[in-house]
Amino acid sequence: MTARTKGQVHIIGSGLLGTSIGLTLRKIGVDISLEDSSPATLKLAIDFGAGRELRPEDDVSLVVVCVPPDAAADKVLEALERFPNAAVTDVASVKSAILETVREKAEESFRYVGSHPMAGREKGGALNGRPDLFVGRPWVIITDEAAETEVINRVEALALDLGATTVRMSAAEHDSAVALVSHTPQLLASLLAARLVDADESALGLSGAGLRDTTRIAASDPTLWLQIVSANSERLVPILKHFEQDLTKLISALDEPGATGSLSVIAAALSKGNLGIARIPGKHGGNSTSYARVTVMIDDKPGELARLLTEIGDAGINLEDLSLDHASGAWIGLVELSVLPETETELIQLLSKKNWKLAG
Repeated sequence: MTARTKGQVHIIGSGLLGTSIGLTLRKIGVDISLEDSSPATLKLAIDFGAGRELRPEDDVSLVVVCVPPDAAADKVLEALERFPNAAVTDVASVKSAILETVREKAEESFRYVGSHPMAGREKGGALNGRPDLFVGRPWVIITDEAAETEVINRVEALALDLGATTVRMSAAEHDSAVALVSHTPQLLASLLAARLVDADESALGLSGAGLRDTTRIAASDPTLWLQIVSANSERLVPILKHFEQDLTKLISALDEPGATGSLSVIAAALSKGNLGIARIPGKHGGNSTSYARVTVMIDDKPGELARLLTEIGDAGINLEDLSLDHASGAWIGLVELSVLPETETELIQLLSKKNWKLAG
């Protein structure tokens, strides 16, 4: 693969995102230098193969600021001064405040274009960096009148080299969007997971995929998310107030399920949820709810999942998605396979022929 990114890229911040960017770009021959406020973190990222230390003679073409949101604006301003020939971007998850600060304080703010990869993991740090982190994920590029076209193009080239799909938005559009699809889910997952702290062990023993799916992101770094939701509170609060109203209606209906209209309120909430989830893009942007799902029970031992997938692949059946759960109290894995509806019968026949146990 020939890199679209030309010249040296300097990454400020060697955590999950910075390390992942460095790992990916180095694989396609881009010269990467790194820095971090923590010498230990910097050394770890370098040892991991994400880049090298910055040298005095370096001529940087693009600076990528990968620091927490509360430090991003200051680091962008510093980068514009330190690297006069470079375009500068950042990957913070809230954009409006950073953009306003940079446009106000930097003489050459036209060399700055904010961006945000919609990718990450529950655990941060260089050790969790991976070169495929951004593949197929949206990468928002913030456009406004002050940004130079060449700078926008450089940032877009970076995102494409990382395997991401670029989306151009204004800072306000971005912050409103992530408030709904990213920040609100984080808060709700955390609130739900917090209910488990005082739960009986007997109740937790009944936990299944539903609870794990809805609380997975609650394992994220509280310090980082405190910065994110605080910076985007103006857009978060209206969404949470709507959620509060919906929850109040649902509680009232459940409090008196026999009252006139209560069941219709509950049914409407559940049905509207169906409509909402149907709008979430699935594989290749398709509708994920249109897939047929087949659940297979496998022994929880090495090689079983690989054997299952190999047999499906050898039969020429394409999987659209896959999830894995474990049966409580038994050494059994439950593999949910998602396929196009027209492939469901073929998949079931194959699995039966190969003596796989189907659940449900």
